[in-house]
Amino acid sequence: MTTNQSILLAGAGGVLGTHITHALTEAGHKVTGLGRGPGSGVRADLMDRDALLRAVDGRHFDTVIHAATALRRAPMRHRDMHATNALRIDGTAHLIEAARATGARRFVTESMVFGYGYGDHGDHVLTEDDAFGPRGTTAELERHIEGMRIKEQLTFAAEELEGIALRFGLFYGPGGTDALLPMLRKRQLPAPADHGRVLPWIELTDAAAAVAAAVDRGHPGQAYNITDRTPLGFAAHVRAVAEQFDLPKPMPVPLWLTKPMSYVHTMMTTSMRVSSAKAERELGWTPAHPSTYDGLAAMASDR
Repeated sequence: MTTNQSILLAGAGGVLGTHITHALTEAGHKVTGLGRGPGSGVRADLMDRDALLRAVDGRHFDTVIHAATALRRAPMRHRDMHATNALRIDGTAHLIEAARATGARRFVTESMVFGYGYGDHGDHVLTEDDAFGPRGTTAELERHIEGMRIKEQLTFAAEELEGIALRFGLFYGPGGTDALLPMLRKRQLPAPADHGRVLPWIELTDAAAAVAAAVDRGHPGQAYNITDRTPLGFAAHVRAVAEQFDLPKPMPVPLWLTKPMSYVHTMMTTSMRVSSAKAERELGWTPAHPSTYDGLAAMASDR
């Protein structure tokens, strides 16, 4: 692919979308946002197929990127993910149809490493060769994983499009971590012990740089893990945020106290190590912030 592409970005108004827009613009591309807000270049709801197709009628784009989410804040309970799960399935199918209608050649979709399955993966380092989308161990977990599984299947099976999936770790950084600061300041964010559990993280500007790299250098039909090089437990991450921003240490609590927050509890009992070596090798992408500590330090110094 070449620079100076015309790119349609679904989810441009979100936190990740804002960073992606900046990264693509810096790379020489022209970005048009797709969303429901009045500031969108193409105003439409991904869940409304007919309205979406009307909105893109007569438009041309070289690449379409799916970074849309229904989340407005961090999910606490399983039901908080239901609208995003639907967007991953129906919204993706509609956006692919719209992409073909605009004559796009490439389709890049936001995926997540949790598609490898929630739970404890032990010391095994997950790569793109591992099975993606295994059946969830409960009805709710299957609902989440199904969304990620089908989203990728639709992306790779889309006729006339070069489908690429980026499997991101947990996001943090400018525009994302900010939501934690008032909670930590008021000591409203507990930190159950990690007990050796770790999760993959990715700083938002690094995530956006990976999207730009995939637009230019991604191989059609391929998935890429996009994480930093230092997995870290959820509680350790929260403590690092408090330390970097000189906030009170989060209160340690027993893990069972998080059970009413069902999705948070699932995250806190998940442990996975993920390799992004393929992305570094094939996309020419390297995280500027190899660890959460580096990314948070950079964010704090900019304030």
